[in-house]
Amino acid sequence: QVQLVESGGGLVQAGESLRLSCAASGIAFSLRTIMWYRQAPGKQREWVATITSGGLTNYANSARGRFTISRDNAKNTVYLQMNSLKPDDTAVYYCRISIPLGPDYWGQGTQVSVSS
Repeated sequence: QVQLVESGGGLVQAGESLRLSCAASGIAFSLRTIMWYRQAPGKQREWVATITSGGLTNYANSARGRFTISRDNAKNTVYLQMNSLKPDDTAVYYCRISIPLGPDYWGQGTQVSVSS
């Protein structure tokens, strides 16, 4: 059974940093592209960042330059380092693994709240 468990969220002030983690189990983690998404209150869920099995990364414009996605295949964990946080970054953050022509896996999310 595939499980994704996010952690590391919290309440911080604008300009501070957080590092989110997503621990995976029940899946060949090193072979998979992993994504971070977020959903702010009253808004649609939006993509934040992607890291491929080979370590290639891509970011939404809102995240580029402030967020860094990385992975540790030995720990089956992907990270999202978030610096210079803004109130607009307040959201529930989710990790996702999408299997081509297969199932879609999501974690339960971790809340990030940024005060001004």
